[in-house]
Amino acid sequence: MLVLETVLRIRREHASGKAIKAIARDLHLSRKVVRKAIRAPEADMGYRREVQPLPKLGPFQARLDALLEEDEARPRREKLRLTRIHDLLLREGFDGSYDAVRRYAARWRRARRRDVMNAPAFIPLLFRPGEAYQFDWSHEDVEISGKPMRVKVAHVRLCASRAMYVRAYPRETQEMLFDAHARAFAFFGGVPTRGIYDNMKTAVTSVFTGKERVFNRRFLVMANHYMV
Repeated sequence: MLVLETVLRIRREHASGKAIKAIARDLHLSRKVVRKAIRAPEADMGYRREVQPLPKLGPFQARLDALLEEDEARPRREKLRLTRIHDLLLREGFDGSYDAVRRYAARWRRARRRDVMNAPAFIPLLFRPGEAYQFDWSHEDVEISGKPMRVKVAHVRLCASRAMYVRAYPRETQEMLFDAHARAFAFFGGVPTRGIYDNMKTAVTSVFTGKERVFNRRFLVMANHYMV
């Protein structure tokens, strides 16, 4: 089964005009699997593990680290495919799967980028119309029918025009999060290409070093629906 992050990537790349054959090649999937991910309704998707465990490579972990380090230094056109790196390990006695190498390499490359990611946060000031939106919650103290009350306010701002949609809720829950997105997109008359989120509990399950996040399943289902 595909993880939701992969399904979302497939649908977004297909929506942007990328060919099914190219998507399948880049993600090391069959074209049949890619077509199924594009056509299947969100509700028909079964269990998908959100976070793959770190593969156990045993004594070959150091060797794989070295191969990835060497490959990182190569010019772009000379870089090795992960299938080639997997073949090299097999020749040296490794008996693990290609998927184990692929998942480890993905974690390794994220770790390599963490030094850059740990730099002060920077959000570009220039965005194309419809490119992105920012979502965040705030807590506001109000008075309703003469009684003081604290409400949770959803803020959805278009990054290009700075147009904003704001709606207050009694609580900060996922149901309120989904409602705010639906109402904001209806208000704006469309859905931007991507969303920018803080580490809010209604979307993020875990926060790691740098910008790496683990989003919760229900949030990913919503993101997959809107392809953001």
